[in-house]
Amino acid sequence: MNGWLLAAGGIAAATALVHAAAGGRSVVLPLLGSEVAAEPKRTLHVVWHMVTADLLLSSVALLVLACASAPSTPLVLFIAAQYLAYAAAFLTVTLAADWPRPLLRLPQWMLLLPVGVLALIGAT
Repeated sequence: MNGWLLAAGGIAAATALVHAAAGGRSVVLPLLGSEVAAEPKRTLHVVWHMVTADLLLSSVALLVLACASAPSTPLVLFIAAQYLAYAAAFLTVTLAADWPRPLLRLPQWMLLLPVGVLALIGAT
């Protein structure tokens, strides 16, 4: 068993749950109740569900790979790259905003970054 991938998969699964539960209440419901035009609103709604599917599927993949006798290194590296890119996107957007304590306003990077790093370590 690969402990690094197991930890990455566990954090990824927790991230998927937080995304679906808390994010649905704090992001999707306000978005759907907003005055944003119908097409962008529905597109963002679909993107929300696409991210949910991606987080869920990648967490399952990491957990399965953790139990494999010879995990697929390219697949692990791909998932690590996804999470590192997601963390970078959140950090970039957050730090570009003119907010006090910006790293705590959009804290998603705190869950995404460890998954990417742990998966990267687990791939080697």
